[in-house]
Amino acid sequence: MLRIGEIEYANCTPLFHVLREQFPCSTYEFVTGVPAELNRMLLAGEIDVCPSSSIEYAYHPGNYTIMPQLSISSVGAVASVLLFSRVPVERLDGCKIKLSSESATSVNLLKILLAQRYGCSCTYEVAVPGTTAHDVGSSALLLIGDSALRASLEKSNLFVYDLGEMWYSWTGLPFVFALWFCRNEIADRVELRTLARQLVSAKELVPEQLELIATHAKETGWLGYDRLLAYWRDNISYHLDESAKAGLILYYSKCFEIGLIDVVPALHFVSP
Repeated sequence: MLRIGEIEYANCTPLFHVLREQFPCSTYEFVTGVPAELNRMLLAGEIDVCPSSSIEYAYHPGNYTIMPQLSISSVGAVASVLLFSRVPVERLDGCKIKLSSESATSVNLLKILLAQRYGCSCTYEVAVPGTTAHDVGSSALLLIGDSALRASLEKSNLFVYDLGEMWYSWTGLPFVFALWFCRNEIADRVELRTLARQLVSAKELVPEQLELIATHAKETGWLGYDRLLAYWRDNISYHLDESAKAGLILYYSKCFEIGLIDVVPALHFVSP
């Protein structure tokens, strides 16, 4: 039984829907959670493979092998990784930023952008789960995933910055928020390679099925059918092409430059 981590965010819904509907999954066990929780489970061997925070691969490059041609990324605005600020971003120097506890990838991206693009030296503090953009007492709050999408629906007088768009306008490259990777010890298993092929096939089927998926998706209830479709079509990419790989390596390089990781890892992929 292959244990697959399933991120409980709207950005993963289409791919998992197609995988379940179009491919035999009787030998898979799906384990749901937020990125940080699934990262811990993967490292501990409690699950075998999942779409995991891209920074997690850089934290433990000797532990993991990447599934080819797959990511959760954006080419420009991502819509679900948002900084809500009481002041313009260029005035955040010396301010305290509160952070989502759900994904270190986005946290490190924010630190890179503030330090290297805007020259801001900030302090950071993990926010209490459930903190919203309206009740945060600090200068700014980073929200990711469905929390960010929900907050974007509310009217406020806060400045809202999309980290995917900030990265793309600065570098001209996609940003890879998550990679699919597995523990090294299962990288050669037949069922893992079968899953890799199924996921690539599912990725190709997703665009033609988005309208049907949105009709039944639980996220439609709070985000709305049209907004959900636009999010999937305009903001989320499941590809890992050469441009996305270049963006990923640049991200790792910048993490290394400001001391967030010890080494820029080489990318090792599951063999076809």
